Amino acid sequence: MKNLSDCRVLLVDDAKANLDILVEGLKSDHKLSLALNGEMALQIAARNPPDLVLLDIVMPGLDGYEVCRRLRQSPATAEVPIMFLSSLEEVQNKTRGFEVGANDYLTKPFEMLEVKARVRSLLKAKAYNDAVKEQIASELRICREIQMGMLPHDFADLERAYGVDFGALLEPAREVGGDLYGTCAAGPDRLVLFIGDVSGKGIPASMFMVRAISLARLLAREIVEPERILARLNDELATDNPSGMFVTFLCGVFEPASGRLALANAGHCRPVLLPAGAAPRWAVKNLGTALGFDSGLEFERTELTLHQGDALILYTDGVSEAFNPEEECYGNDRLLHDAAHFADHSAPDITAGLLQRVRAFSNGAPQSDDIALLALRVNKTNCAKEPQA
Repeated sequence: MKNLSDCRVLLVDDAKANLDILVEGLKSDHKLSLALNGEMALQIAARNPPDLVLLDIVMPGLDGYEVCRRLRQSPATAEVPIMFLSSLEEVQNKTRGFEVGANDYLTKPFEMLEVKARVRSLLKAKAYNDAVKEQIASELRICREIQMGMLPHDFADLERAYGVDFGALLEPAREVGGDLYGTCAAGPDRLVLFIGDVSGKGIPASMFMVRAISLARLLAREIVEPERILARLNDELATDNPSGMFVTFLCGVFEPASGRLALANAGHCRPVLLPAGAAPRWAVKNLGTALGFDSGLEFERTELTLHQGDALILYTDGVSEAFNPEEECYGNDRLLHDAAHFADHSAPDITAGLLQRVRAFSNGAPQSDDIALLALRVNKTNCAKEPQA
C-alpha cells in the first residue's frame, strides 16, 4: 500500500495566503502541487494526477464546482478524492459540492489539525482502495493466463495428422470472458472441433467456460456423434447448475478420409461454410437450444462433405453483433459478404481478416462482447497418423 508521505496533494485556491497556510501545515507530511485557479488545476491534474485535491469554490474563471465536475469526467482523476475548502457555509452550497462529486467539505476558517486529519483519512482510504484494485487486477491477469492456456494455440500436430489448416483467436471484452473454442484428436479418423459462448461475462462466465470446455474434451473422446456429445454435455451442465448459467455450443466431427463433417448446434451462431470457388453459405439451418437449462434434451444433426480447399468458420456473437459508433450492427449479411473475400486464404488469414473487418466496421466503438473465431480449412483428404495426445 502506498505510503502517505508519497501521496501528492493538489492545493487549489486563488488566495495565496490560504495556499501558504495549507503548504505550511502539510509540507512535512505529503508531496504538494499548487494552483491559483481552476484552469491551472486541471492542467496540473492532467499532467500528474494527484492522490487528493483540496479545492476552493469561489475563484475567477472556472469555479470549484466546475473543476470538480471536470475532474470527475476525466478517467485519470475520476476516482481521486476531492475535499472542498470554502467560505460558503450554506447547506445548499455543501449539497451542490457533494452533488458534483466531492468526498468531503470543510468551511473556512478552518483548523489546520482538522484539515490534516481529514487529509490523512481520505488518503488512507484511497491507498487502501488502490491496493485492493491492484490485487484484483493481478488476480484477473492470472485468471486470463489460465483461461487462455486452456485454449489450443499450436495446431501443427493436428494439421499434419488430419490434413487441415486451423486459425483461431479469442479476445475477451473484459480481462476474462465466457467464449471458448477447442479441438480434439478423438482418433486416427476423427477430429472434433467446438465453439461456445457462456451467458454473462467476467469471472463467473470464465469459470463456467472452464467447466464446459473440460467436459467437452472428455466426452469427445468417448462419443462419436456430435449430437450425443451435446446431449451428454447438456446433462452434465444442467445437473449441477445453481447459478442458472447456460452456454451456446456448436460441435463438429470431421472425418478426413471421407471429408465427412457432422455438426450439431445448441443455440449457437450458425457456422459459415466457405466452399472453394463458391459463395459462402450457412452450414446449418437451425440454432437449437442452449446447454444448461434442462437435462434430457435432444439435438439435431447436419452432415456435409468438405472438399479440398473448403473452409468452415465458427464464431461467437461478438462478431456478428459488433456495433459501430452509430449503433449499427455488423450482422449476418455483412459476415457472409466479408467471408467471401477469404475463400482462397489460409485458416489463420481467414480469422485474422474477419477480425480486421469487424474492427474496421466498429471504428473505435468499445467491444461489447467477447470475440472468438475458429476456422478449419481442408488441405488434403486423408490423414497420416494420429497426433500425440
